[in-house]
Formats: sequence, structure tokens, C-alpha cells
Amino acid sequence: MEIGVFLPINNNGWLISKNAPQYKPSFDLNKRIAQAAERHGFDFLLSMIKLRGFGGETEFWEYGLESFTLMAGLAAVTETIKIYATVPTLVINPAFAARMCNTIDSISHGRFGLNLVTGWQPPEYTQMGVWPGDDHFRNRYKMLNEYARILRELWETGRSDFKGDYYRMDDCLVRPVPEGAMKIICAGSSDDGLAFSAKWADYAFCLGKGVNTPTAFASNNDRLATFTAETGRDVSTFVLMMVIADETDEQAQAKWQSYNDGVDLAAISWLKEQGAKDTVNKDTNVRQLAAPEGAVNINMGTLVGSYASVARMLDEIAAVPGTGGVLLTFDDFEEGVEAFGTRIQPLMQSRAKS
Repeated sequence: MEIGVFLPINNNGWLISKNAPQYKPSFDLNKRIAQAAERHGFDFLLSMIKLRGFGGETEFWEYGLESFTLMAGLAAVTETIKIYATVPTLVINPAFAARMCNTIDSISHGRFGLNLVTGWQPPEYTQMGVWPGDDHFRNRYKMLNEYARILRELWETGRSDFKGDYYRMDDCLVRPVPEGAMKIICAGSSDDGLAFSAKWADYAFCLGKGVNTPTAFASNNDRLATFTAETGRDVSTFVLMMVIADETDEQAQAKWQSYNDGVDLAAISWLKEQGAKDTVNKDTNVRQLAAPEGAVNINMGTLVGSYASVARMLDEIAAVPGTGGVLLTFDDFEEGVEAFGTRIQPLMQSRAKS
């Protein structure tokens, strides 16, 4: 099973809590995390793009770096680990995105890939005057299908003359083509999102669910399989999970309880408000992100326990058919990556060297 780090490109990582580690993002922070992950044999790094946060007392995600620029820098200071940036498709034209990808492919010598997002929080885009209106909630994967087709044409041939409803290329040239096999990631969990992944993506990311319920995501793999059966493509699932680990289960649980006790209610209120604006899609992962029952960590799946307990639960994830890996976040990223590499990974059967 592959292991990746969901880099803290925005402040405070993925815990909306006054009691969680408070920090601003920086290149130096992400460089230390990236190099530690590479040293411990992690397989990949991924950074998201978030253009406006949720506010509150913690100013959650109000401070953020830009994904392509960050990952270009990390490509230059790493040697073997795979690197993925995220493109805000409402902001960056696919031909320009293809050229940016080709540049980082050159820096990384074939280690680069791209995560495609459609955009779900209108204030990220209305602040710049580029939100296309709420019809976007209905049409976003039609638009993304065109985007992905153009990317593939440019990466494979260096040329696109595609004419669609959202994009029109006029003998567009983007050369040189990538050195490596450019991989596409998508994290959509709606039927439209999974159908897109089955057609265009190499990996489909999904949110884990619940606390210490490591295999609760398995139905997502089953749903993806129905779509890949139609396309005939091999697309594996990578599960987004938060790890909160310590020497004992009790110590880890105490940290988790403290984070919940310090929840930033104003920031979560903003998240709920934004998540409710899409009245079209009922099965999107934004519904999970904004659900009220556990939004202190944006409702992602969470593994809380001793190093041995977390290793065991990660092995359970690896055993679910169709799972290719996990994308990990930590309460404290520098300590978390180090603890994973030295205390958790050596206990995992799914990471054992053959």
C-alpha cells in the first residue's frame, strides 16, 4: 500500500481547533516535512489549493500558499518521492496548467502529477470575480471532462485543437511533452465524480469515515468499481485519513478529546454555510466535510491510538479490495511524519519489505 502526505499548505492543517497546533504555512515547513517523508520511504506528496478559508478565532485556512509554486520548490529539494499539485480549474486554463505541469515534470525528472478540483466554495471565486454562477454545481464535471481531455492531448502529443462547450483550443501547442507518465487524481465522491475518475483519473481519492472505523470507506471502492467496469480502466482508491498517535491508546485519545474541546465553532459555522450552497448534488464529499457531527477535523476518517493500534488499522485499510494507498494528515505534521516512519510503519504488514 502506498503512503502519502497531504501537506499543510494552509494554516493549522486539518484541525479546526484552538487546542490544536497553531502555525502558518511556509516553504521551509513543507520542505522539512517533504524531506522527512522521503527519508522514511513515503511514496508521494500532495498539496491542495484553497483560496479562502473559514475564518473564526483560528482564522482557519485564511493563510495559504499556492500549490504549483510550492510543489515546484519541493521537486527541486527531493529526489525520489512523487509530487502532486492541485489545479483550481476555474482559475487556470487547461493549456496553461499543462505547461506548468510540464515544467515541474522537468524539475522533478518525471515525478509529477496533477489533482483536478472543480471548486465548491463560491467565496473563493466570487472574491476574484470568476465564479460562473450556481449552475456550476450542475455542470462542473462536464467542464472537467473537457479540461482533462485537453490535458491528455497536450501531454501526449503536445497539440490540441479541441472545441467544446467550455474550452476551445486553436491549434494549441504545449511542448516539450512530459518526461514521465503524467498521472491525474480526482477526489470526487458523487456519481459524476466517480464516473469522471473512471474515465480520466489514475487514482481516485476518497474521505475516510468516522473515528477508528478504518474500513468504513469500502462502499466507495464498490461504487468506483461499477464505473471502471464500464470504462475498462484500472483506477485505485486512495483514502484520506488523519493520524493522531501516541505511546498508548489513552494518551492519543486525550489529545483527540482536547482538540474536540477546543473546536472553533465560528469557522465550522462558515464551513456548514458554504457546504449547503450546493443544492444540486446530494452525494458529494462536501456533504461529509460540512456535516455537524464531527467537523473539528472536517469529518475525515481519523485513526486515534497507540502506534501499534494505528499500524493495525492501516493494515485493515490496505486489505480492502481496490485500495491503492492512503493520504495522511497529522495533528502535528513534523512529529507525525517522524513517528510514522520510526514507530508505525515498521509495524505494518502492508509496508513490509518483500
